[in-house]
Amino acid sequence: MLSLMYFSVVTFLFSSVLMLIASFISKKTISDREKTSPFECGFDPKGTARLPFSLRFFLIALIFLIFDVEITLLLPLPIILSSSNILSWSLTSFVFLSILLLGLFHEWNQGALDWSS
Repeated sequence: MLSLMYFSVVTFLFSSVLMLIASFISKKTISDREKTSPFECGFDPKGTARLPFSLRFFLIALIFLIFDVEITLLLPLPIILSSSNILSWSLTSFVFLSILLLGLFHEWNQGALDWSS
């Protein structure tokens, strides 16, 4: 037990030292205006490089990503049916699908899926 504690402390110290060394090495000492400005074929940019990003688009993309991952979890369900108990399979499938549908209805009621507003 004592050796596990020593190993944990040594590992923590070693990783902390490595992170400190990496942060000191990666610091830039000189900040050049030309290097930090956006480059457009050698000309000065017409507008700002930081365009506002649509939060609605980000929310739709995030919802798509969440539901896409859940679809990948649903795909093996028919394959598992032959090797598992029908009661446990149906209960698990029902709970998972109901959570998925409740999340979809919640997003729908909150107006997150309404792009036109």
